[in-house]
Amino acid sequence: MVKNNEERNKFAFLLPNLVTAVSLFLGILSIFASVKGQFETAGIYIFLSLIFDGLDGRLARMTGTCSKFGTEFDSLADLVAFGVAPAMLVYFAIGHEFSRIGVLAAGFFVVFGAVRLARFNVQSECIEPNVFIGLPIPSAAVFITCWTVVLNQYGLLAEYKSLILAASFVTALLMVSNIRYASFKKMQLSKQALMKIFVLVLSILAVMFLYFLETLTALITLFVLSGIVRAVYTLTIFKLKNRHS
Repeated sequence: MVKNNEERNKFAFLLPNLVTAVSLFLGILSIFASVKGQFETAGIYIFLSLIFDGLDGRLARMTGTCSKFGTEFDSLADLVAFGVAPAMLVYFAIGHEFSRIGVLAAGFFVVFGAVRLARFNVQSECIEPNVFIGLPIPSAAVFITCWTVVLNQYGLLAEYKSLILAASFVTALLMVSNIRYASFKKMQLSKQALMKIFVLVLSILAVMFLYFLETLTALITLFVLSGIVRAVYTLTIFKLKNRHS
């Protein structure tokens, strides 16, 4: 009986780390696809990695197997899948044509992504935050990946290369900024609000079924802009209060 419990505990510890390993491997596959010029395939691997990244933390909390090893392993996997992989996608799709600026764009994204992950690990370990300080690295990765892939798919990448490169710099800075982004993991909603959200989510899923990439691009863009708008609004209110005080 004791042996069975020990085996279960070992499996419970291994399961979230195996999921993290899959997320990491998908990030590596994305890098290989970018090197080969298969940009849409590279984007798909990053999206799949995002799904597995969302599972590993939940599995660790459900099984009660949160650990320092799991946290560090997850961060290393995130750095590859959401730092190096999207940076290589942007570089091989666009950045290589801009010489050293393209190298800087890719380098900044990876380095600032690493700083973002390190700061997050210091602030919380297996604890769901109420808000994110700085743009989360998965969101930054999805943002630049979506825009690179969607413009490539519509044959517009050549016309907006400089904008994508600029977006890479901006998202890198947002990751290490103090701008707050909403975390939807600890939201406490009433039954009426839940029903409205349920209808909204179903509507979004229906649209995503028809236009997956376009819908995802619009949603992640709104999320990235939401933090900036929130910061501007908060700063404006603060200045107005100081004037009247």
